[in-house]
Amino acid sequence: MAIRVWDYLPEYGTERDDIRDAVETVFSSGQLVLGRSVAGFEQEFAELHGVAHCTGVDNGTNAVKLGLQALGVGPGDEVLTVSNTAAPTVVAIDGTGATPVFVDVREEDFLMDTRLVEAAVTARTRALLPVHLYGQCVDMAPLREVAARHGLKVLEDCAQAHGALHHGELAGTMSDAAAFSFYPTKVLGAYGDGGAVITSDDDVQQSLRRLRYYGMDEVYYVVTTPGHNARLDEVQAEILRRKLTRLDAYVEGRRAVARRYEDGLKDLTGPGGFQLPVTAEGNEHVYYVYVVRHPQRDVILRRLEEQDILLNISYPWPVHTMTGFAHLGYAAGSLPVTERLAGEIFSLPMYPSLPRDMQDRVIEALRDVLTSL
Repeated sequence: MAIRVWDYLPEYGTERDDIRDAVETVFSSGQLVLGRSVAGFEQEFAELHGVAHCTGVDNGTNAVKLGLQALGVGPGDEVLTVSNTAAPTVVAIDGTGATPVFVDVREEDFLMDTRLVEAAVTARTRALLPVHLYGQCVDMAPLREVAARHGLKVLEDCAQAHGALHHGELAGTMSDAAAFSFYPTKVLGAYGDGGAVITSDDDVQQSLRRLRYYGMDEVYYVVTTPGHNARLDEVQAEILRRKLTRLDAYVEGRRAVARRYEDGLKDLTGPGGFQLPVTAEGNEHVYYVYVVRHPQRDVILRRLEEQDILLNISYPWPVHTMTGFAHLGYAAGSLPVTERLAGEIFSLPMYPSLPRDMQDRVIEALRDVLTSL
């Protein structure tokens, strides 16, 4: 049997009755759009994070886009972020009419190098968009200091960091607002698309409510400012409500897999060779993906594929190198760490219900390949 980086079917086998009951709850409720399930999930997700508001939206990309727009970002502005991220982060910036500006990442943990941020600020910079990558948080204190000095807004991209902690603070609670994705692969994943933005700013919340519903206020069919059709689906919201109660278990399951990988592979690590994930100081990692590194990455992937172990690369093409963003003018070598990582990183299978025998197969196969290089 092939081993893939992610598979929802083992989890569904355990949670099938609850997921089906969630669907029936919505279908029999009498309200299929923006009903009790969306309202309930928004309240519960806000309470989990200790913030005043949560606005459910249709996907994580729109969570970033609407979050930026609600913070006042628009055409002519610049937003500082990273290129070592999923493309939707940058697509969302572009969707506001603003220009993405990239800073490099740190060699050791692949997170935004906050030492480079202030030098990238210009008169057009309106917001900072740190990406809490792979399951752990960017160092937020220096970012908040830069934002305060220059009057900038901060939006956390938490698509990969549900439940992650940074010096005791939950991802998403250290900024003006935070965007989440509930794509099925996520730590808290739906059975389809979904997203949310959290904030404690009443004005930002009011703007988010309008933006997700065409730009309408309380009086429907009266648009006060052009918005979007970006509502969180009732069925996905009800599923997320059920799964939210199991978030701690999902996180612990991921950490257990990570511990087994570390125990089984740590003796093969070394400078310039195989590297395991590094948890940054003050972070509590949730391992959305388990990203390792080796200079002969492509050889390793081919040899594991021969054994039906199908791994992934997150991410093989930095956003600034993509043809769709060539107009930004980043030359090869402009983000050296990001570009170097793109040729060396790869992800091992990671999800809470990953069977133990599959974990063993991955460890044993990877050990065999590494020792033969």
